Parts: sequence; C-alpha cells; structure tokens
Amino acid sequence: MSKSKDRTRTVRILARIVVGIGVVFMLAGVFTWGAVSAQLEAENIVVSDDASRFAGQPVNGPLTAYEQANVINDHALAATGGKTYAELDREDPARQTAMTASFLRASLFTSVVAFGVAAMAFGIGIVFILVGFALLQVVRKPEVAEEVG
Repeated sequence: MSKSKDRTRTVRILARIVVGIGVVFMLAGVFTWGAVSAQLEAENIVVSDDASRFAGQPVNGPLTAYEQANVINDHALAATGGKTYAELDREDPARQTAMTASFLRASLFTSVVAFGVAAMAFGIGIVFILVGFALLQVVRKPEVAEEVG
C-alpha cells in the first residue's frame, strides 16, 4: 500500500472515531439532561407564587431551578432579618432556617450546573461530529487538502 493510501485510511479511521466520540457526547448530554430533569420533577417542587418569573410552574429545568433557588434565598433572608447563616449567632433559632435554605439552594444550583454540563457535552458532541465529517470530506476530495496546505 502506498503512503498516500495509508494516510487516507488513517484519516478515515480517525474521522469515524471522532464522529463516534461526538455521538457519545451528544447522547451523554441528552441522557444527563433527561435524568436531572426527571429527578427534579420527581421532587414535585413548584416555583413560589411570589417569584418574579415562572411562578406556579414545576421545577424541572435550569431556569425554574435557578428561580426557585433565588426565591428560597429571599424567603430565608426575610426570616433571618437579612442575615446569612454565617452572620447569625449560634443560639439564634433562625440559624436552622438559614441552614436549611442554604442546603436547598445548593441542591438546586447543583442541578443548574448539571444542566449546563449536559448542554456543553451535547455541544461538544456536535463539534466532534462536524470535525469528523470535515476530515472525511478532505479524504474524499484530496484537492481540498492541497488548497488548504
């Protein structure tokens, strides 16, 4: 086999691997988004009626989770006189409310981050697929490679 055919074969294999990795990333992104959404939905959380957006809607996506976390913060600050957990005395009974609110917010923000990672994985998958198809295109039309190089 000639050097040119070896390179062409190697690029084709690499292109297929890159496309395969892209598909895996896309599937991982879709699966993660669905899993996080299903878990949030199973909790039956509804955005508070006093929220500035999404009031009354179920928390099952990044925007509703973010909004509910903000509402929890507002409620906690109202209950503690505007003080955070760290600012309250250890003996203050409102400290428990602040701590619970902090845990709830952290959980909701973790889901927001998970949605972001899922979207990023999906996007990276698209990029990998496009790069793989571009490599296949270069192998099919060697004159394109010569123009570039």
